[in-house]
Amino acid sequence: MAARTAAAARRSTWRSFCPFSLRLSAGSSRLCSSKQATQKDKPVKRSTYRPEPSSTHDWVGPPNPLSNLRPIIYHIPENETELEKRLRNLRQDTEDWNHNFWAKQNITFSKEKEAFIISQLKAKGLTLRDEDGRRRSLSSEEMATFYKNFLDKNRVRHANYNKEWYRRNFTITLLMARVTLNSMWRTVTERQSSKKNGTPTS
Repeated sequence: MAARTAAAARRSTWRSFCPFSLRLSAGSSRLCSSKQATQKDKPVKRSTYRPEPSSTHDWVGPPNPLSNLRPIIYHIPENETELEKRLRNLRQDTEDWNHNFWAKQNITFSKEKEAFIISQLKAKGLTLRDEDGRRRSLSSEEMATFYKNFLDKNRVRHANYNKEWYRRNFTITLLMARVTLNSMWRTVTERQSSKKNGTPTS
């Protein structure tokens, strides 16, 4: 009973969305978050629960605590063509690639931020926590130095990510256009064939 309740709770965090509005893979600029500090030692992976692909709707899950991205499981339409399958696989692969990049980047950010804070406090002769057990923090000016250095150090990495993201989404957009055109052409030819055979179409 408890196992069924837990499984139901996991399913309730996933939502299905109609795929008619074909969207580009999520990957616009993401700010590194300090919320990952407590999860920095966890392995980079998605939730162990993943619903089976639907034939009509995409599944969208809750934000991943490491990458801050919502995992997506794309639907597998009935009678999927090879072109549609190629598009779906590329979109799914891009989602996974995007998740892995930001999960690793956010973990690195959290670790380096923590090390910077500790080193700055140590230089002042202070410990991470005060006499009352409260965590000490640095001023916004001091943290600005860390943020700038982190961005400068990862400039090439971010530039390469952006190039790859644009390349992937450009390919996805072209495949979407081809799938749409093929679908329109298939509909037209089926209607013409039905008219010739005298079969009414829906």
